[in-house]
Amino acid sequence: MSSKSVPPPLPEPLTVPVADSHTHLDMQQGTVEEALARAAAVGVTAVVQVGCDLKGSQWAADTAAAYDSVHAAVALHPNEAPRIVHGDPEGRSRQGAREAGGDAALDDALAEIDRLAALDQVRAVGETGLDYYRTGSEGMAAQERSFRAHVEIAKRHGKALVIHDREAHADVLRILAEEGAPERTVFHCYSGDADMARECAANGYFMSFAGNVTFKNAQPLRDALALAPAELVLVETDAPYLTPVPYRGRPNAPYLIPLTLRAMAQVKGLDEETLAAAIAGNTARAFDY
Repeated sequence: MSSKSVPPPLPEPLTVPVADSHTHLDMQQGTVEEALARAAAVGVTAVVQVGCDLKGSQWAADTAAAYDSVHAAVALHPNEAPRIVHGDPEGRSRQGAREAGGDAALDDALAEIDRLAALDQVRAVGETGLDYYRTGSEGMAAQERSFRAHVEIAKRHGKALVIHDREAHADVLRILAEEGAPERTVFHCYSGDADMARECAANGYFMSFAGNVTFKNAQPLRDALALAPAELVLVETDAPYLTPVPYRGRPNAPYLIPLTLRAMAQVKGLDEETLAAAIAGNTARAFDY
């Protein structure tokens, strides 16, 4: 086994328990029970399991129904919408190669997300938004139509909205303003700068920081975090991605939240307990659990 595939060791436990506001247990090694037990051992006592497609969203809802410490978010990821509409001949997603389904197929998929969003254990609609990194101009219309529909679904069911925003800051903020953002809106894996953090704070949007806030080249993220009000800050893994330093490149999982939280506390000039208590309250408020 190469060192890159070896899971990092358990960090020192947090003294104030927190939640991982965004994880993908279905993409991680081992069982759900193992992941939750390891997380609980270090003070990560709840997770938000996020769906990115129909299958993943159903899995998130089923898993949240089976475990009290798991809350579900359901959605079509911004990169999934164009694949549904235009097809995915190369099979770049976990679903394999697909034919183009057009707008009708997207409507059918959105109807299924709407059905799942009504379930009690589903606390959020997401991750939805815009991603200009992986999807070119040909997919933007499908992404935007999907995003607007998810905003409407979240508001109608009174659920939080979880935003995926990659290289699309201005358009994401514009669409939220045009549609009217849900009362509880979370920017997952916050990737904006300090100016955008000011705008998010003015709108009462939650900003969730992941392991990349510990990366050497992430000073703009740390500047944004320094400025973000403590009552709007969340922590997440986005596991299995974005493993915090010093384990960057190795598999991420909810039990590594303490590493990111401690780095965040340093940036904010707060002690670990104060930030953890704020984040615990914020996450429960954001996801209404």
